Amino acid sequence: MSDGLETQETTRTERTQMVAHGPAYLFGRPLGEILVSQFQLPREKLDEALAQQREKGGRIGEVLIGMKAATEEQVTRALAAQLDLEYVGSISTDDVQPDLIQKVAIGFAKAMRMLPLKQHGEVVKVAFADPLDTAVLDHARMMFSAEIEPVMAPATAIIDAINAVYDRNINEAEQVVGEMEADVDDAERVLEEAQDLLDSGDEAPIIRLVNSLLFRAAKERASDIHIEPMERELVVRFRIDGVLQVVIRPPKRSQKAIISRVKIMAQLNIAEQRLPQDGRIKIKLAGRDIDIRVSTIPTVHGESIVMRLLDKSGTLLNLDQVGMAPDVLKGVYDVTARSHGIFLVTGPTGSGKTTTLYGALSRINTTEVKILTVEDPVEYQLKGINQMAIQPKIGLTFASGLRSFLRQDPDIIMVGEIRDKETAEIAIQASLTGHLVLSTVHTNDSAGAVTRLVEMGIEPFLVASSLTAVLAQRLVRRVCQECRQPYRPTDEEISKLGMSRDRFVAMGGSEVVYRATGCAACNKNGYRGRMGIYELLPVDEDVRHLVLKNVDSGTIKKKAMEKGMLTLLDDAALKVAQGQTTIAEVLSVTQEDI
Repeated sequence: MSDGLETQETTRTERTQMVAHGPAYLFGRPLGEILVSQFQLPREKLDEALAQQREKGGRIGEVLIGMKAATEEQVTRALAAQLDLEYVGSISTDDVQPDLIQKVAIGFAKAMRMLPLKQHGEVVKVAFADPLDTAVLDHARMMFSAEIEPVMAPATAIIDAINAVYDRNINEAEQVVGEMEADVDDAERVLEEAQDLLDSGDEAPIIRLVNSLLFRAAKERASDIHIEPMERELVVRFRIDGVLQVVIRPPKRSQKAIISRVKIMAQLNIAEQRLPQDGRIKIKLAGRDIDIRVSTIPTVHGESIVMRLLDKSGTLLNLDQVGMAPDVLKGVYDVTARSHGIFLVTGPTGSGKTTTLYGALSRINTTEVKILTVEDPVEYQLKGINQMAIQPKIGLTFASGLRSFLRQDPDIIMVGEIRDKETAEIAIQASLTGHLVLSTVHTNDSAGAVTRLVEMGIEPFLVASSLTAVLAQRLVRRVCQECRQPYRPTDEEISKLGMSRDRFVAMGGSEVVYRATGCAACNKNGYRGRMGIYELLPVDEDVRHLVLKNVDSGTIKKKAMEKGMLTLLDDAALKVAQGQTTIAEVLSVTQEDI
């Protein structure tokens, strides 16, 4: 056909070969018509895009995406339909043949938005975001010395897959340690020349070891890396889902070199080994921005280092994704929708309090309100929110920051933690003058937070009039869904959860619970990921009356339970009954509530 459109007799294989060999033939109906008929693109939007294309040039699909009239996925699907190519919406690491990625540099793969998938004989299946780019197809053909079978995928899916499959080999740290143990001279040379590591190439064993540890920690979702010197060995441990796990044991002789490398990356003084130091490392790992807080302290056998990993590119969880029961979720929504008052979240360090507060902030963050936060440090960055980190060395504390906030005309204020009477007094004053204040305190349960404020020296009538609700929480590990084993718990096990068998069965609808075992999917731990357990104490008239009487926390908690409050242990038991965690895990984090 003279207009370049395919004939009815052209087979799909022939069309694939035509795309793969170029020039780029356009088959079937125009792309815009496919978007109108199959993806409900309004005709007026297509006409507007065509006019814009005639004026400024460019491809119609790119114009529609720029106008936000169509999504990248819709345009890619439509182009795949037009060219009659296979479309894949997502790519997992299992879809990629490992030996193929060795032939393509990660930078080139990202720039060209292509990823080889499988090879069948003399044909290599390759995912492209733009199969009409004949130059990329030619490069692919030369790289693999084979014919190319193009498939289409969104550019974002290809980039995500590239980041995943090009991630460093998880066992590289062990390989480097083996090389170091085999080559004593090289390890000792690096040890002696630790101060020159900045000038070393990327293939230096110590640099490779530290880099591989960072890659592995990010891949395994570790929150902390511990490098701990012992008398005769060096131990590296990761904290994953709240539990420390030994990763490798590098040779003792490499200790100073490894510590020096980390200190250089954190811009710390490598000559100072007698005093604690704090620093920060900002790096990219597989396309993700990672902020690493580094802390060193001198110990008997050398400097101990802890690195806290904060994924700046990680998506913030919504409150309906963290495991809150419907009643608790509704209660939190109601409290944070108010225009004034104090909402407190309580729990030990690492129990997810900050995540909960940010989830609440992201829900109420609109252009109509001004939100200010003062934190230690700023862990998440939210668009449209003014955030400040405290700096005690120059006198910027929670109290001074909160005091200055009141002159900034805020509607909502988040204080990282109420640690002292001064901060508590300013927070209460802010809530009584028409501000919604969100903060945290360290107590074992919700009722304990009420009495903690009184113990700080706050008058009970001020606590009663300002406090609207307290949310206590813990984090429990989720049992691995791949290897969990069902069993019928004994009466003794159920009694440890503080309830009878009848009540337990009524909560979950079954007498079957699960125990953790361990498999490859969960790295032999039996658990993968964490979820919250919650206890919400609304401060109603009855609770206010008790606060004014200055009663103990036990009395307040008892009254709240009489009115239907689920305790931390109750919520945990519910999640056990639902098969989300185990009795052993619940008991390990709620011992003080038994």
